Amino acid sequence: MVEPLRGRTPTPGGLRLISPSEVHGALDYEQLVEALRQMFRGDCTVPLRHHHTVPAGGGREDATLLLMPAWQAGRHIGVKIVTVFPSNGEQSLPAVMGAYLLLDGTTGLPIAMMDGPALTIRRTAAASALAASYLARADAERLLVVGTGALAPHLVEAHARVRPIRNVLIWGRDKDKAAKLAHRLDRRNLKVAATDDLAGAVRGAHVISCATLSKEPLIKGEWLPQGVHLDLVGGFTPEMREADDDCISRARVFVDTRAGACKEAGDIVQPLANGRLSEDDIAGDLFDLARGSRAGRRFYDQITLFKSVGTALEDLAAAKLVVDSLRN
Repeated sequence: MVEPLRGRTPTPGGLRLISPSEVHGALDYEQLVEALRQMFRGDCTVPLRHHHTVPAGGGREDATLLLMPAWQAGRHIGVKIVTVFPSNGEQSLPAVMGAYLLLDGTTGLPIAMMDGPALTIRRTAAASALAASYLARADAERLLVVGTGALAPHLVEAHARVRPIRNVLIWGRDKDKAAKLAHRLDRRNLKVAATDDLAGAVRGAHVISCATLSKEPLIKGEWLPQGVHLDLVGGFTPEMREADDDCISRARVFVDTRAGACKEAGDIVQPLANGRLSEDDIAGDLFDLARGSRAGRRFYDQITLFKSVGTALEDLAAAKLVVDSLRN
């Protein structure tokens, strides 16, 4: 049986409740990237996540309910329950909320319930960094982050752990938010500034990381410089789009999981539907990269693209690391 968490007051049923600050504190990016790498190399059962549209009422945009289970037989079982309410910004609330439940894989005993958004933010940024460790140039120093939401600062931190990032530009629809975020992240060894010139910023970037809820392409393929790595994080439905078809056509394309991306990611689904991309054109996924069965970046000037929609495997790896860290 899995050892309980010491030093945490359990609920009457023995379940440990882990706060957002504890989740963030337990998940160092260097350790988390390696935990994800090992999980993608190993054995983990991951059913396709349940995806439901839920009316939000009051004339607001429909919400999304996601149920994401995963397990390693005889070790751990986990499930994340996530809601996405796009209109929450009108009430100064996060768009994404939820919780993660980790259980003993030998008895089903609940081990811990932890904050879902904190876990998701950390593992999502780490997955992008894991992909970049195979796909971005080894000398990549200039990062462009497109989007100013909760994930943006974590993408900066995670990418800087796997590549020698020294200069960061942040672009957002809200210029004030971009400026405030850049000011908060700027430090001696990492120069961070806001920009309102998206095309120019793309042309000067070594790595571009997009984390938006856009339904129209923001990045144009004609802007992409040779050797750039494009990281698409935000779009998680077939209607969402962060990069245009020319980006897809010019790049060596990778995804986190083929099943998820080909069904749910607009940046993959739409080019598949219109013929600009075939499934055979997808060079590989994180399983292939982590196991060494497919090469990532093949030459210096190659344009690479990684599209993630998230997988419960990543949540399980992160949740296990949280529990292990809190035991030590």
